[in-house]
Amino acid sequence: MSRTILTSVALAATLAFAAPALAHHSFAAEFDINQPIELKGEVIRMVFTNPHSRIFLKVTTASGEVQEWSIEGGAPNALIRRGWNRDSLKPGTQVTVLGYRARDGSLSASGGSVKLPDGQELDAKDTGAGAPSAQ
Repeated sequence: MSRTILTSVALAATLAFAAPALAHHSFAAEFDINQPIELKGEVIRMVFTNPHSRIFLKVTTASGEVQEWSIEGGAPNALIRRGWNRDSLKPGTQVTVLGYRARDGSLSASGGSVKLPDGQELDAKDTGAGAPSAQ
């Protein structure tokens, strides 16, 4: 009986530590380097959490349709080293984001550069496996 308990505990521990690794992905698994995109819109909010930051952006298309895009950026610590902070993008700020579309066609992209109204550009890239900056 103690062997069964030990095996169960070992299996549970393995699964618990494997879950975060499975949740993470490479750039190439989710985004297409052959589909660069430029998005101009208004910041809805910025989420500054691990493993990736996110910028939610309200974009109005040429036809007048309003879309909500999710832009994935690098980890908060990486962004801090590049000059970002939690208040870099306040709701309502107009920005231009250069990045790469999601492979699944959703309103999601991997962020590259974020241009602010004053012309300042912030680097939002993820530097993980397969990301353009990692090549």
